[in-house]
Amino acid sequence: MRCSALWMGLMIGAIGAQASQLLIPMDDSQSNHLKAYGLAFWLLEQEVEVEWLLNYRGGSFLLPNLTSAVEECVIRGISHQVIADVQAQQILLEIANPESNTERVKLEVAPQIAVYSPDGKQPWDDAVTLVLTYAEIPYDIIYDAEIMAGALPVYDWLHLHHEDFTGQYGKFYRSYRSAAWYQNEVARQEGMARTLGFNKVSVMKRNVALQIRDFVLGGGFLFTMCSGTDSFDIALAAEEVDICESVFDGDATAPGAAKKLDYNRGLAFQDYQIITDPMVYEFSDIDASEEHTKTKQLNDFFTLFDFSAKWDIIPTMLTQSHERVIPGFMGQTTSFRKQFVRSDVTIMGETKSTRSAKYIHGTLGQGQWTYYGGHDPEDYRHLVNDPPTDLNLHPNSAGYRLILNNILFPAARKKERKT
Repeated sequence: MRCSALWMGLMIGAIGAQASQLLIPMDDSQSNHLKAYGLAFWLLEQEVEVEWLLNYRGGSFLLPNLTSAVEECVIRGISHQVIADVQAQQILLEIANPESNTERVKLEVAPQIAVYSPDGKQPWDDAVTLVLTYAEIPYDIIYDAEIMAGALPVYDWLHLHHEDFTGQYGKFYRSYRSAAWYQNEVARQEGMARTLGFNKVSVMKRNVALQIRDFVLGGGFLFTMCSGTDSFDIALAAEEVDICESVFDGDATAPGAAKKLDYNRGLAFQDYQIITDPMVYEFSDIDASEEHTKTKQLNDFFTLFDFSAKWDIIPTMLTQSHERVIPGFMGQTTSFRKQFVRSDVTIMGETKSTRSAKYIHGTLGQGQWTYYGGHDPEDYRHLVNDPPTDLNLHPNSAGYRLILNNILFPAARKKERKT
């Protein structure tokens, strides 16, 4: 009798587990938004499908009520709710209502993630690697040698660390040319160029940029911030033009270089003017950092646009947040002057005080790309040699959530893209 009672108890428990689901709310009730993305990624790695409920309570996640998932929520400090199947079905019916600006997206397979970043310590930190580590999302670090060796097709998603693809060493010449870290960086980059068979760092970086462009063309997802945005676009536009002064590559820029750019080769910008003066800490007039310096930090915000979840599903996914107005933050490239943003690019967030685009997205071939201006969403003016941001102090960062939206984005399209 006791065996029968135990068996019946187990059966009832199993039926109860199957009759309930787990809701991970992503509105203001969530105790740790950033870790919640890591949980979703971990479940995908375990081959558990996750429903992303766009515009429902801040972009919540719905998944089977698994004991392991509940345990991970507790361990990671993630707010969660066990709901009955009938409640879950009611939520899905509300989302399916044509009058509701909501949608459900099935996340199926964890994307393979790579971060383009140099070996060794740099005098700055990268927001993407910080949040990937905090959210416990695995990634590989690759750099020029791996890309030129053909490593990119292995990955679904690539982030470009704070980088200068024009070969001008970040335009740090005026302020840091005597600093040991700068001189070491120049020597390291020149050594890598020679190893890979290039006569200049600028030529090496241009060829790396072309490999990355082809990665996107073939269906890859590219995400980049700060100087990895405009310097990448400029390098593509200057594919056949020397835009580096002699202090960077030993010879002068090509005569009339500024007029020889082919803007159609870039992803996002057009009609801008490059700045080749090594004493000016700018690549071009795309960047609106100068306008941000005139705005007090307390008044520096950017606003996310609202999109139709049922018709504009991609920008809706990328703008999921519990806040629509987000504190601004600066970088070498803080935001993008809107007059230089191409008409086929979707502006997803803008800084109204400077009339500039902060967060933009587009397509290239079979792939997608996102540019996010600024360096660190929780450090307004991150300077060289500043300490890294401690995300334990910012578990609900709306600015960092935008990065993680991009990381989950390929999980919704991977099967479609691989067929």
